[in-house]
Amino acid sequence: MAKWQYTKGLHDLGNGCFAWLQPDGSWGWSNAGLIADREQTLLVDTLFDLKLTAEMLGQMRAAVPAAESIGRLVNTHANGDHTFGNQLVKDAEIIASRACAEEMSELPAERLAAMEQNWRQLGEAGAFLHEVMGSKFKWDDVKNTLPTRVFDDELRLEVGDKAVLLKTVGPAHTKGDVLVHVPVDRTVFTGDILFVEGHPVLWAGPVDNWVAACDQILAWNVETVVPGHGPITDKKGVQAMKDYLLYIKAEARRRYDAGMPVFQAARDIALDRFAGWGDAERMVVNVASLYREFGSRQELDIMELFGQMGRFHAELKAKAGHGHAHRHAH
Repeated sequence: MAKWQYTKGLHDLGNGCFAWLQPDGSWGWSNAGLIADREQTLLVDTLFDLKLTAEMLGQMRAAVPAAESIGRLVNTHANGDHTFGNQLVKDAEIIASRACAEEMSELPAERLAAMEQNWRQLGEAGAFLHEVMGSKFKWDDVKNTLPTRVFDDELRLEVGDKAVLLKTVGPAHTKGDVLVHVPVDRTVFTGDILFVEGHPVLWAGPVDNWVAACDQILAWNVETVVPGHGPITDKKGVQAMKDYLLYIKAEARRRYDAGMPVFQAARDIALDRFAGWGDAERMVVNVASLYREFGSRQELDIMELFGQMGRFHAELKAKAGHGHAHRHAH
């Protein structure tokens, strides 16, 4: 029996730390966190749209009166499922790494909303984006709300009497990933440096930075690890992510050296002990990013990658013989 249940809502981790979980953890269904001490609060990430974020903030306020007025918000990285609710945290200082802040300004919600509106004109990519995200989240009322404070390497904060360390580990999943470490509580909020029971997606890389980020968490004295997606875990979940990254790096390298094309390699790599993980179509992006690291000159734009993921996703669904193959049931 897992120590923490994987159910939607607020989970009290003890001593003023809370996790907000959103099963099933697939595309867009992200986690967030709250750190509270002596009437001060720090929110870790917002959610993919305003309705979801408002629901989360309401439950946090009911459980922690000090959360009525969130003092600070940390965005662990730039993806919309961790930032698109920022506008609802009125008057908070919004903190992010410099690289995260720059990346946030590059993909505002308006672009996603426009893509969803026109998804039928966008081929396989549009159909896939609509199926896994656009049909589930609402972006047309999101205002891009950027950080008001940036930092480069690490930033030490106090929340009441509690020390909190923000540690930059990107570029890895994205250009500006940050870990939020609460040493006294032996807790870390990882953002998307950790996916549990789901394939990660290597948007930025290099993969070795991501492996080093896993090593950083493993070196800390932590017991509770709140991932960006999936159930709460411990160091075993971090080790599994590190093992996955090293495995796909080695397997992709072999195929790159043999001259196998990207999309063929993504399907050819045996998932072995990771076969139970959801969202296997992300292998398309992961292999494409690794090939780029290895020296590939092939330019693949984001829509082509989403189109190829859509095709792979449809193949997986057909193989599974039912309509929801991208994420297994918990």
